[in-house]
Amino acid sequence: MALETTSDRRANHARASTEKATRDGLNEQVYLTVRKLTLELHPEWRHKLIVGADSDLDRDLGFDSLARAELLLRLNREFGIALADQLIVEANTAGDICDAVAAAAPKASAAPATRARPATLPGATAPSKADTLVQALAAHVSERSERLHVELVETGQTGEQVTYGALDRSARALAQGLLDRGIEPGERVAIMLPTGRAFFETFFGALLAGAVPVPIYPPFRRAQIAEHLRRQAGVLRNAEAALLVTDDATGRFGALLSGLVTSLRGVSTAVDLTAKGTPIAAAFPATPSDTALIQYTSGSTGDPKGVVLSHANLLANIRAMGAVMQAESSDVFVSWLPLYHDMGLIGAWLGSLYYAVPAMIMSPLSFIADPSRWLWAIHNHRATLSAAPNFAFELCLKRVTDDDIKGLDLGSLRMVVNGAEPVSPSTIVRFTERFLPYGFAPQAMAPVYGLAENSVGLAFPPPGRAPIIDRVNRGPLSEQGVARPARSDDRNVAEFVACGQPLPGHQIRIVDETGRELPERRQGRLEFKGPSATAGYFRSPEKNRTLFRGDWLDSGDLAYIADGDIHLTGRIKDVIIRAGRNIYPHELEECVGNVEGVRKGCVAVIAATDVETGTEKLVVVAETRVTDNAMREDLKKRILSAAGSILELPPEEIVLVAPHAVPKTSSGKIRRATTRELYETDRLGLQDRALWPQLVRLALEGAAGQVGRVRSTLAAYFYAAWWWTVLLAIAAVIWPLVVLLPRRAWRHSALRLGARALFAATGIPFRVDCELPAPKKDVIFVVNHGSYIDGAAISAAISGPLTFIVTERLRRQFVAGTFLRRLGTVFVQTEDAGLHGAEEAALKAVRAGERLVVFPEGRLRRMPGLLSFYLGSFLVAAKARVPIVPVALTGPRSVLRHSGQWFPRRAPITVHIGRPLHAEGEDFDAILRLEQSARRAILAKNREPDLGREAIEFGISHG
Repeated sequence: MALETTSDRRANHARASTEKATRDGLNEQVYLTVRKLTLELHPEWRHKLIVGADSDLDRDLGFDSLARAELLLRLNREFGIALADQLIVEANTAGDICDAVAAAAPKASAAPATRARPATLPGATAPSKADTLVQALAAHVSERSERLHVELVETGQTGEQVTYGALDRSARALAQGLLDRGIEPGERVAIMLPTGRAFFETFFGALLAGAVPVPIYPPFRRAQIAEHLRRQAGVLRNAEAALLVTDDATGRFGALLSGLVTSLRGVSTAVDLTAKGTPIAAAFPATPSDTALIQYTSGSTGDPKGVVLSHANLLANIRAMGAVMQAESSDVFVSWLPLYHDMGLIGAWLGSLYYAVPAMIMSPLSFIADPSRWLWAIHNHRATLSAAPNFAFELCLKRVTDDDIKGLDLGSLRMVVNGAEPVSPSTIVRFTERFLPYGFAPQAMAPVYGLAENSVGLAFPPPGRAPIIDRVNRGPLSEQGVARPARSDDRNVAEFVACGQPLPGHQIRIVDETGRELPERRQGRLEFKGPSATAGYFRSPEKNRTLFRGDWLDSGDLAYIADGDIHLTGRIKDVIIRAGRNIYPHELEECVGNVEGVRKGCVAVIAATDVETGTEKLVVVAETRVTDNAMREDLKKRILSAAGSILELPPEEIVLVAPHAVPKTSSGKIRRATTRELYETDRLGLQDRALWPQLVRLALEGAAGQVGRVRSTLAAYFYAAWWWTVLLAIAAVIWPLVVLLPRRAWRHSALRLGARALFAATGIPFRVDCELPAPKKDVIFVVNHGSYIDGAAISAAISGPLTFIVTERLRRQFVAGTFLRRLGTVFVQTEDAGLHGAEEAALKAVRAGERLVVFPEGRLRRMPGLLSFYLGSFLVAAKARVPIVPVALTGPRSVLRHSGQWFPRRAPITVHIGRPLHAEGEDFDAILRLEQSARRAILAKNREPDLGREAIEFGISHG
């Protein structure tokens, strides 16, 4: 081994010194940038601010998410680098920022490189005959499996591409994973995933499995984990979610929810669910009226409001919006909207899926980190359609510089939807003026109105129309509810944006407090109805009573109609009546937010109860970073002055709070009701900074839930024990009766009474639905087979002797064999074929006048689905010229699933006895038609997937 020489040591030392000096210089530059931004946010800290490696971005520097994003944007520009967007949520100290800058790769260019648009895709028709989202996807897979559906746009403007076929294959594999974990049709699957391929797969995987997806937003920042999980626990409890699908990063925290949500049976990831890679054999046969989505409205996590939306609702809304937008497959949609929000989920993604429009989907974090990326994505992909809430346009105005958008061309945009929150007249005017030189056409801006209770969209302006801003006299509006047009010289003016007309097939009306419809330019309550409207909130009967006014739904919004356009003026519950005048909080909040020193978009105007007088008082709660007492008093005076420009009387109280004290929804809307509650309980601004006490508290809160879960588990085991005890007790009575009674009819009567007693004593609702009375003889009942208790259900449903066809091996068992022989059961060798085996025995029995009960699938299967039928029973029916009666069983599989365990559960059982079917001959085609008719009749009632059809499609013949 060579020895290090003195000269080597000197060289190494010099190199280390040089590297240290370089790193120290870089750190100082970073600290200077951090300090400069901090002082812009906190000018009063000028004489005491020290920035070092250990300076905590939250605690010491007061950086929120937007401030962090601004810091990254400045460092990228200053050093010519590309810092990872995840630093916004992951960096804790200034030292972490320094390390990231030192390790960052140089930025390729000052602006994203222009990407040539891919060759134009061939035209594609929308699946107009589809009744469900599953059918819409299936239609595209059938006709254009390899067509681009989604491209996940990353920082460099390129990303993973997902075709319709790839989405279908992955979703089918995930659906099988859900079924393997015991997810039943109709159960809710919560999706707590960031924007990515896993979200798309999980959403459709849930639908294919017959489950109901419930999107909820993932944690954004580590410091907010406790509040986030507590709020989501309320949603999960209301939804009675059976499974939470999340990612690895949040999975370990998501597991804490199990203690707070007793219905939650597990937490998994999309990767785990698709680990086996086996696709589901057939999609659950959903109908248009089935629930396709439960969308929890923004701000409803404390008092959850889950909007139930059917496939019919969603498709009606997508088709109506598409008609107005003139959407077609030649369009391109760019979106950064969160997928847990209705505008991003339905308007951007599902709408694009339906119309075969390539969807370029960005991460919301990518947009927050650098709003110009949204604009460049529109440019690079020559997008024709996009959408965003009002704050996104405002963020572009504030943070996008001319240097960021050199060469930008927005001329391809045909329509960009502005909705999901109040549309600011000022914002749309300034945005249009700012980006007009970059090709943005004024008529591309489309202010719209929608709400989750109507899927997403309700009113749209006609395409190609520039925004209309209505100027009305503030006095008559606030005092009398009259939207009187203002004169050009009026100074007390309120401005409202026209949001267009109701979507095709939908209706809107404005009513007063008595429910009478109001004329134009009269403000009142906005009500609506149409095919997109929800059937109600999930498990919220009290909220549903306030939602419906006959066949109309209450939007909770105030509005007026002028020239056929809807103009929103505010939320009913937020309007404050003061001295006989209506005060609209959002307008005052925007005004106060423009005061220097107040954090824009972080102001709440509320009406709180005055403790001394018991009356309501007007309170303005404003976030600020100002801490100096003298400067805070000056800020309050300036807020009063600004408020005076809108109000005749000043607010009774102005409360200045630290950043993040004003609560917001997941989509950034002010939660005024929560702000009022915090104000009245002196809890405004109280929050934990350390993570560990939050997690400890969360774990303690979950302890009660864990106790409940244990109680539920014990109850399930107790029920199973009771079920088996009852079964054995009844069997101890029925078995001897069947063996000893001299007449066969008496034996079957005893069996029928025993089966019904079993269901009654174990609390299983049992119902028989007959289209016609069951024939007394010469008939073959063909029944779907899903559980070992199918025979008991049939015996309980059909009176009189029945002849079951069962396998020969049961004859040799003493208990079962003796019992079945006394009932007149026909035993057959399952390997026999043709009229010389099972069919010969069946034909002999039916010609003797027996009523045969046949399970034509011939075997049990754990997962729902109707397997292919053996044709023997249909051949016998044709030769004996007796009818086939299809019998559909629903419920036995849920009571006692064939899954290698014997654990019964309480579930309703229905036996549907159909109309007799007759063969039209004895040839193979006639027998096959008879089998197909019986199969259709059973599928129509038991609502399980048609696995026989899948078998035929894959080239597997009938038995």
